[in-house]
Amino acid sequence: MLSLVIPVYNEVESLRELHRELDEVAQANGYTLDVVFVDDGSNDGSWELIETLAKEDPRVQGIRFRRNFGKAAALSAGFKAAQGKIVLTLDADLQDDPHEIPRFLAEMDQGYDVVSGWKQVRHDPWHKVGPSRVFNWLVGWMTGVKLHDHNCGFKCYRREIFDEVKLYGELHRFVPVLAAARGWKVSEIVVHHRARKFGHSKYGFRRFVKGFLDLLTVYFLTGFGQRPQHLLGTIGLGFFGVGGAGVLYLALYWIVKNLFGFDTWPDLHERPAMYYSLGALLVGSQFMSVGILAEMFTAFYGQNLPAYSIQETTATRDSVSGNSLTSPETAKGHGE
Repeated sequence: MLSLVIPVYNEVESLRELHRELDEVAQANGYTLDVVFVDDGSNDGSWELIETLAKEDPRVQGIRFRRNFGKAAALSAGFKAAQGKIVLTLDADLQDDPHEIPRFLAEMDQGYDVVSGWKQVRHDPWHKVGPSRVFNWLVGWMTGVKLHDHNCGFKCYRREIFDEVKLYGELHRFVPVLAAARGWKVSEIVVHHRARKFGHSKYGFRRFVKGFLDLLTVYFLTGFGQRPQHLLGTIGLGFFGVGGAGVLYLALYWIVKNLFGFDTWPDLHERPAMYYSLGALLVGSQFMSVGILAEMFTAFYGQNLPAYSIQETTATRDSVSGNSLTSPETAKGHGE
């Protein structure tokens, strides 16, 4: 079974066509589909259409949020509802071509756990493409996972990955990085990127600011998530060392001044070095204190609350096989 997780935010014009194309691909390749539409607070009738699709096609299920919680929350809810061993994500605006799905699965068959799409030829304005390329280079440089298009929403995963990788904030674009940090194998394929037919892009300049801040978070999580003191303590020790060296210098200065009677030398409180040294000692101690607290939180504190609130779903299902619902007993038999 192949699960498709599709975040939806005001995409009523494209959902029917997207569903038709997914069905076309499934029939042509003999796939058993599990399609999860996650309505992230739409107000254009998207949810009503999702309900209609779920009634017409038992392979479709819908999840509706009470408000807009963001793409990471939508994907996280979709991953929990997905039933297939392979999960593929794509956007609902028809720019991702469903006919690329067999190529994703073929790449997965080569032994990879995550396959990311690369929109080599993009039908987006230059002010999105340019910063995106800089961002992708920066992600590769900081994390070591060198993909051409971390922002591409067209990706394929093994379901087990999400037992280990948790999404929150806007970390959805960094799932390959988070997975690679835990030893999962990551690959990339060039995908067909289609021009937008309906609506408008949901992303603006704020996306890149948030993306950079999220990159810092991912860098910390993947490099120091289980040992935060290694980063914070190192920075603290650096400041502490500078401050300590300054204090040592001032101590020698005071001894020489008073021992040899250099009365023309300014007093310690008149030396800027004194305040810089004390400031460095203070900053260093704060970094090390925060590092210790972070270690304590890492070791003893864990609260896994979802970053979203579901208002309703189209159905509660035990399993999906082809176009018909199956009972729990049948589902168990198929699993065995």
